[in-house]
Amino acid sequence: MVSSESLMIRQMLKASLTNQLAEFNLEATRNGLEALSALTPVAPDINVEKKTIEGIPAEWVTAPNAEEDRVFLYLHGGAYIMGSCNTHRYLASKLSRSTRARVLVPEYRLAPENPYPAAVEDALKVYRWLVDSGVSPEKIIIGGDSAGGGLTMSTLLALREAGDKLPALTVLLSPWTDLEGTGESMETRRGIDPWLNPDQSRLVPALYIRDLDPRDPHVSPIYADLTGLPPMLVHAGNDEILLDDSIRLVDRALAAGVDVSLKIWDDMWHVFQTFNIPEGQQDIDEIGEFVVKRLGL
Repeated sequence: MVSSESLMIRQMLKASLTNQLAEFNLEATRNGLEALSALTPVAPDINVEKKTIEGIPAEWVTAPNAEEDRVFLYLHGGAYIMGSCNTHRYLASKLSRSTRARVLVPEYRLAPENPYPAAVEDALKVYRWLVDSGVSPEKIIIGGDSAGGGLTMSTLLALREAGDKLPALTVLLSPWTDLEGTGESMETRRGIDPWLNPDQSRLVPALYIRDLDPRDPHVSPIYADLTGLPPMLVHAGNDEILLDDSIRLVDRALAAGVDVSLKIWDDMWHVFQTFNIPEGQQDIDEIGEFVVKRLGL
């Protein structure tokens, strides 16, 4: 049964989507996401520490039970054009507590001011900084939501191609893996998804990739060879237009022999974990169980 809290959030998102469709304004969209994050403040026992890594602003978000040597490198979502430490601090705090890891959230450069491959370059710098500073790849989880999920995959592919040692685990929340928008769910969930619209979602990628082929596997990993990537957990909502981005990525990973599992949450929307609802907490708890089972207490 869907919680009353999730029903309330769904109605709020529908109203927000209606306003967005009237006229797309990048500054207003960025400000709107920042304002939305103010609805979910972090718990008072969470430690937040600002950090600059290779010139990239970042933030450590740490719960009291986090292991010092376990790090979750979290790449925030926001269609590659918005998002920040502010917008994902609540989610990072919940993930820190559930996974018993210190969570590092970098503010990678955003498009259109900084198009591809700026975001990937920044993610690579932060990962390599972690390793160079003494964190073992065997203790690193890498993951993200939406565009941050796609960026996670792009980062893993770049690390593999460069010969870097890969992190231990991958966690993806509603990853955006097809920038061309060819999934069937783009239409079958049209009008059901309370947050995203297919038409707008197909226009935004040009701000990030410009003239690059949207089927380039470095930006749309459903076309990539995923051989050799670390164990992967993928969670998505059944009501989101990007559902097929998760399903096809998992199919691709399975075909490449990757240890991957997928969970689709009924009646949930895109990155529902960012909201303070019972379903979101249950999902985060399951992510924690996955990480703790694989890496230990």
